[in-house]
Amino acid sequence: MNQPMDSASPYGADWIKALTDNAARWADTPASLYVADTTLAKQAGTFIAVVPDPDSRYPRARAGEVGLVEGWGLAHVLCDIVAADAQTSSKRAIVAVVDVPSQAYGRTEEAYGIHQALAAAAQGYIRARRAGHPVVTLIAGKAMSGGFLAHGYQANRIVSLSGTDVQVHAMGKHAAARITQRSVEGVEQLARQITPMAYDIDSYERLGLLHARLDVAPEAAGDSAAVARVRDALAEAAADIGGGVDLGSRIGRGERTATARVRERMAAEWPG
Repeated sequence: MNQPMDSASPYGADWIKALTDNAARWADTPASLYVADTTLAKQAGTFIAVVPDPDSRYPRARAGEVGLVEGWGLAHVLCDIVAADAQTSSKRAIVAVVDVPSQAYGRTEEAYGIHQALAAAAQGYIRARRAGHPVVTLIAGKAMSGGFLAHGYQANRIVSLSGTDVQVHAMGKHAAARITQRSVEGVEQLARQITPMAYDIDSYERLGLLHARLDVAPEAAGDSAAVARVRDALAEAAADIGGGVDLGSRIGRGERTATARVRERMAAEWPG
């Protein structure tokens, strides 16, 4: 699978450092996982980001992609969080800071079950959410393909920054061009006509999946006022969850109102 390599982006690492005031990273985690404990509006919280590791033994996972190490590592971290808080009434908030260009595409990844590693990571977020942890995602850069599905998409609430470097899609442009037998320029033209095919955060917001979108650029992690705004937005999103454990807040919003109607009809046809 010769997926073109993306250049490493610093946004995820920059934002998790800024939002946690450079809190100490968890020990015994992969170099590509940045995990740090802090508070979120006086509530205990753990922030998690997948970051580039240029020295990774897996070449296809050196630019912030979610690969075998990252998938199983996320699952392990989330399992530890759920277990540590199992006997407490107040569950810590979990914030996924997302800047992932994709999952890791490679023969090694396919041979050793990247589908299982990423599924384990997604299941980890689901378990945490269902155990009562408020799970909030901050899209700080790219949120692409299986990388986003494994790290961030299962949050109760999604908050996003703004700018051309903030992109969300099911696959990268080169992969989409191959699958649709178009040029990259053709994919970009299609994206301008069909909202779900678009990469820009404006289009994603129209789909109704965001809880909040901030007029803050990914490059603003060094701006204390911008960091305070983002931290406040994450705290508000966590508080808005209340005791909810599902993803119902996303249904029927934006341009996806048909989804709500389909679910209502299905519930009527198959009650219980």
